[in-house]
Amino acid sequence: MITSDVRAAFRRDGFVVVPSVLTGDQIAAGRAVVARMLDEQPPAEAHIGPYFLWPRFGSAGHPLLDLYRQAGVGTLAAQFLRRDLAIQDPDFAQVAATIPPWPRRPGGPHVDGLTPGEPDGRPGTFSMLAGVWLTDQSQYDRGNLWVWPGTHLRFGRYLAEHGADALTRVEDMGPGPYPRIELGEPTQVVGTAGSALFAHYLLAHNIGNHDGRADDGRRETIYYRLYASGHRERWRQAVTDPLMEFRA
Repeated sequence: MITSDVRAAFRRDGFVVVPSVLTGDQIAAGRAVVARMLDEQPPAEAHIGPYFLWPRFGSAGHPLLDLYRQAGVGTLAAQFLRRDLAIQDPDFAQVAATIPPWPRRPGGPHVDGLTPGEPDGRPGTFSMLAGVWLTDQSQYDRGNLWVWPGTHLRFGRYLAEHGADALTRVEDMGPGPYPRIELGEPTQVVGTAGSALFAHYLLAHNIGNHDGRADDGRRETIYYRLYASGHRERWRQAVTDPLMEFRA
């Protein structure tokens, strides 16, 4: 259950971590799926740092869609939304692994879905990002996601001033892509395996460093891009009024 305090933190900071969303069996099942996928599409030999896979679900479904449903990720995500909105099931996932040692700290953030955008030219906006952690991320510098709290609101003000279609002018938002707004200080998101991250689409974020040894194991997260019902039709309003889809 998402409480009003948790929703308030999401609205203020642009992200929250909810512990114990996945059971131990679900963590093990998710890790087995990821291991199989990485065996089928392995990184290059001696690869270190981030490595991504993008499985699409299609009409036949997918084990990572099963994990999403069984863990109730969408049910939790819907509790952040206005009561007249629903969360649509995702149609793909991102398998995000970070293989140590990877000492590179992010120099700045990005926003997802702009390079490339969608086939019809619409920028690839969505309502919120959900990430389920298959490995422990309770220590800093273990591949944790870096976020810049509150930037979803400042980005929204930027787009209200410059127009929502500024998202299509990626050359004006660099590096990143992310606009040149006041970022504040970043923080690393921490939590135990089985936790879930919920983050606003506009929140500044980036891949974090993994200072562990090669035998410490890779960081594994499954990300889902989630849409509130009707988001694609009102995306301009959603990015210029960044709290319009969310419950107080």
